[in-house]
Amino acid sequence: MEYRIITPDYAVTGQITPADVKAIADAGYKVLVDNRPDAEITDGNTSDAVALAAREAGLTFVYNPVVSGALSMDNVALQRKVIDEATGPVFAYCRSGNRSAILWSLAEAGRRPTEEIVSKVAAAGYDVSHLVPQIEALAKAA
Repeated sequence: MEYRIITPDYAVTGQITPADVKAIADAGYKVLVDNRPDAEITDGNTSDAVALAAREAGLTFVYNPVVSGALSMDNVALQRKVIDEATGPVFAYCRSGNRSAILWSLAEAGRRPTEEIVSKVAAAGYDVSHLVPQIEALAKAA
């Protein structure tokens, strides 16, 4: 399983399987966030299956599904809450890792300079430059 580190406390990847969860725990992650809706899953790797493996590996599991093209501020608020309350590094996944990277970007608005957010996500291989106006608006509202 390949994953991308955005910060030492937040990494993202595409869809995982229950068999991947032990490696995630062994890498030091404490919280596993599923940002992919079960309606997109056709291979049995649903949130329930991954959640069971997460509990068995001692990880906290959070289901925060983001429908592609329909990300909500509730999704952002929950991702921010998970990051804030995590007892260690957070590992988030969706279909490709992009939605999880976008959620981090929006959750970090007002906490880090916009340029730093965009740069960290770009270094991980995702482009969130189109979100700069939204990141800056969220930062001003924070």
